[in-house]
Amino acid sequence: MSRVDRNIGSGLYRSRNGAILGVCKGIAAYFDLSVFWVRFFAFLLLIFTGIWPVMIFYFIAALIMKPAPVIPLGSEEEYEFYDSYLHSRKGATQRLMRRYRDLEHRIRRMEDTVTGTEFNWGNKL
Repeated sequence: MSRVDRNIGSGLYRSRNGAILGVCKGIAAYFDLSVFWVRFFAFLLLIFTGIWPVMIFYFIAALIMKPAPVIPLGSEEEYEFYDSYLHSRKGATQRLMRRYRDLEHRIRRMEDTVTGTEFNWGNKL
């Protein structure tokens, strides 16, 4: 099983459309539980342990958990890009710029070949 298969869909992510920062919904999705029961358990902890310990734990969990991908990841390359983007947005941006710069150079070489004087359209068609 590849790293993508293990991490996509089964990773512990904060939900992007959860009630408060998406922590309970992300935990429910990870453990395949009902969101109601996770929120109910969190509420019980809130009542029995006090507001501050649970709130501190909740916000620390929200800071530690990565947000869920907007689009489901389909390949190892997409997962690596998403992971690197979360850790270093500048590095991911530079990687994208390098990829498009290389693509632009390839297109320019093709244009130079096709528009050059030694290219014979009559034989190529």
